[in-house]
Amino acid sequence: MKTDHSHYTQTQISAWLRGLMSVALADNDYSTPEQQLFDQISHSEEWVEGITFSSFEPIAAQDLALGLGKDRATGENFLRMAVMMALADGKYTDTEDAVIQDFSKALGQEVKAINDLRKNLESASHHEEHHPRLLEPVKEWLDHMDIHDSRLANLICKVIPAQCPFERDIVLFGRKIMHIPAMCEINPLYDQLVGLRFRSLSYLADKGEDVSRYC
Repeated sequence: MKTDHSHYTQTQISAWLRGLMSVALADNDYSTPEQQLFDQISHSEEWVEGITFSSFEPIAAQDLALGLGKDRATGENFLRMAVMMALADGKYTDTEDAVIQDFSKALGQEVKAINDLRKNLESASHHEEHHPRLLEPVKEWLDHMDIHDSRLANLICKVIPAQCPFERDIVLFGRKIMHIPAMCEINPLYDQLVGLRFRSLSYLADKGEDVSRYC
């Protein structure tokens, strides 16, 4: 019998998932990667109360804040996951950012890395592609995501694939800043995503869970 290693309550997890769904639907483009992600989540065995796909309806910012509670680290970890959800298809749009900003205000936090990125893009030249170092604040911010919950760790292992994604453009706020070839090592967020996935796998393994399904 698998031991439950939950740091977050079922109410927090439900609010977390509904918040991610809100981000996924923000740009009216429910992409294939996002659909696959939520399909995997809805069939995950780790949900204690058998959460179904219908549970992932969007959530208002104040309801999200109420569901997640007042712990600042919980709110910040959710915001990190929300940004990763927005970047899942290689695009970070104004509509997705608006939802994340509303969530940030309700949680009493500021996603400084994203705000700084927006300012840098607005002040940069009008060249189509910009230097990858624009993403450095986002990369540093993602590196600080802590893993303390088995369900969250499982979720991260589903969000971040074990294999390289297909090549794509990275578009932030409607501006293409770079093109990512199929080689994962060139992905500007490669180290952060792999590191986060590794920390999640390590956490699950330390808790005695079988992580072979993710390898």
